[in-house]
Amino acid sequence: MTKKEKEIRREQVSQTDKDTDEKSQNTNNSADNTAETTKTESETEKGDTIPDEPADTQSDKEARDEEQQESDPRDIMIKQLEEKNRELNDKYLRLFSDFDNFRKRNIKERLELTKTASAEITEAVLPVLDDLERAYKSATENPDIEALTEGLNLIQTKLKTTLKHKGLEEIPTIGEEFDTDFHEAITNIPASDEKQKGKVVDEVQKGYMLNGKVLRFAKVVVAN
Repeated sequence: MTKKEKEIRREQVSQTDKDTDEKSQNTNNSADNTAETTKTESETEKGDTIPDEPADTQSDKEARDEEQQESDPRDIMIKQLEEKNRELNDKYLRLFSDFDNFRKRNIKERLELTKTASAEITEAVLPVLDDLERAYKSATENPDIEALTEGLNLIQTKLKTTLKHKGLEEIPTIGEEFDTDFHEAITNIPASDEKQKGKVVDEVQKGYMLNGKVLRFAKVVVAN
């Protein structure tokens, strides 16, 4: 083997060793990269793991449900309407109670007024009753017709005056036009004159008005 061939041989061996070393180095680097990648993925998976949350308590669930209900516009509107309904119901009950108390008080006052008015009229008529008793006693002791007649006339006048002060008035009858608002026709008779037609010609029972209101209709006879 020549010298030149030996040098070529050495260069080939040297190149082969060099390629082997590079291949081995690449293999080691690849293994290192794979291990590092595996470690990184493991750490990532470990770091991304979400710990289990503790279970909700009953109070938390109720609070969350209440919050959801309050956030619903329909539930809010229902609550507002219920509150308004309660307010109106309370107002109605108060008004009904006030009206019932007013009605009872008004009835009581009317009864008391009626009793008071009766007492006033009775008290006003008592002096007339005293005069009648004295007239009766005088008539039994001294039967004088003229004195008795004069006494009765005075008592009648006194009674009419007393009742007039209390608002009592006689309803005019004879010669007046027949008026159903004040008169009650007992019978009808033929009119002797055209001017008498439709007018009252006789009075059977006097009629009276108390403070402008008919207390008793006058019973009359009407000419037709």
